[in-house]
This record gives sequence, C-alpha cells and structure tokens, in this order.
Amino acid sequence: MNILKASKELQSNLEAVGRSQRYPTTRVLFHEDDNSVGVYLVRSGTVRMGVRGLPHLDRDFAAGSLLGLPATFTGRPYALTAVTLSPCEIVHVSRERFLELMREQPKLCRQATEMLGREVTFIQSALAERHRQLAAEAAAF
Repeated sequence: MNILKASKELQSNLEAVGRSQRYPTTRVLFHEDDNSVGVYLVRSGTVRMGVRGLPHLDRDFAAGSLLGLPATFTGRPYALTAVTLSPCEIVHVSRERFLELMREQPKLCRQATEMLGREVTFIQSALAERHRQLAAEAAAF
C-alpha cells in the first residue's frame, strides 16, 4: 500500500500551483537534513525514499505519491532522502504555496494531514531503527 498516494483532487490542485520538471535516473530531489523547500508530486516514474545507513528501510513510490510532507508542514529539514529510480516527471510545490493551498482548501488539508500522520509514523520507526543500529555499532567498539 502506498501511504503517500494523493487523491486525484489533491494531485490536480498541486499540479495547478506547482512547477513540473523532468528528472533523469539517480537525481536527488532532496537530501536528509536539507532545509524544506516544499513538496514533490510524482507524476511519472519511481522515486526511492530512505534513511542514510538503513537501506532495508528504503521505500519506492510511483506516480501519485506526494513526498516531503512532514518537512513542508513543519518547516523543519527533510528526514529522508528522495532519489529518482527512473526518468521521472515531478511537480514541485513551494512550501509557501503548499501551505496557502492547505489554508484555502480544508478538504485537501485533511487529506494531506492523514498522509502526514502515516509518513511521520514511518519516519519515527526508521529513525528509531537508525538509533538502535548506531548504538549497537558503538557498543561493538
């Protein structure tokens, strides 16, 4: 199940306010710890999101996926890295325009908030796993 799949209505609204761009394979959309510059809607292709040092937690997202929600809502840095696995068409919506859309469209805001909850749950488990792994490595020395 794709926990970051945006509804058709949310997708069309993001496409209307965002900027579409084509990316080649292996292009980084954002790095873990980069400052948030908004959300990324995958229109075509596949993007992998993961946590540095924990490849077993990598997840792949296809068309319709909305990436970068937690950082965009909170203004904090991205917690994951997103890299294209194939040629992709991506719609980037700036943080300011995304938040404006959320204020203007309460129904879309509810949808995005539900997606945010699912993504935060995943991020928390991924970061807890990374912490356990680092602690185990430190104990081994």
